[in-house]
Amino acid sequence: MSTPVKIPMPLRVPELAPSLGRVLVPRRLEEPWVPLDDIREELATRVMEIGGEARAAAGRDERDKVLEALSRRAWLAAWDAAVRRVGDRVTGALDQEIDRAARRVRTPRRRRRRLLLAGSEKRAIAARLAAGGETLVAALDALDAVAGRVRDASVLDKGAHADWQEALRTAARRLEAAWLALETQVEDERREWAAEIDAVAHWRPPLWPLIALWTPVAVLLVWLGFVLGGYLPAPSWLAAWLGF
Repeated sequence: MSTPVKIPMPLRVPELAPSLGRVLVPRRLEEPWVPLDDIREELATRVMEIGGEARAAAGRDERDKVLEALSRRAWLAAWDAAVRRVGDRVTGALDQEIDRAARRVRTPRRRRRRLLLAGSEKRAIAARLAAGGETLVAALDALDAVAGRVRDASVLDKGAHADWQEALRTAARRLEAAWLALETQVEDERREWAAEIDAVAHWRPPLWPLIALWTPVAVLLVWLGFVLGGYLPAPSWLAAWLGF
């Protein structure tokens, strides 16, 4: 009895644009306090590019390249790059606001430098911005598992192929959710740092150096006034100097 020939299932890459939703077409009541549209557009473009690369590979019947183009690694690389750029933009904008507030109240330069975000604070902001991607990572883990099944699927394994296509659409939807969570966190960061910036704007230099400097001078002038007015005796050195 002859062994049946296994015919690989042709991989058809689904259209991802409808599942990207507001990553492609934002719907907001107001614009973010830092510009994000260029980063959002770059993220959407990258996803469309990997979809195009996968379709081209599918047309050449290069299954491994199809799966590699749409792999977990490719999706995460696009997401991580977007998060890094947003993090840099948010921390840069916060530093600018802190510096402007400090300059308005004439904060000394050395103190201004200390007020800017520390490396640990920037890392904490980046971590909070990335936190919205947890559901995306879970979806990509599921995609990775399905890709392993579809890699060796035959034309009889239509279920595996359908699951792979749905996993790709789910990844795109989770990317949209992750981006919306990131935009929300960007707004939260501004609110969280508002009190800090307000404190910088209301800073005033301490008065004790002036008091410490001028109190002895004032006491000396008052004493000299009493001496010159005849209310207090003048020391011999002062009397000799003034010709009393």
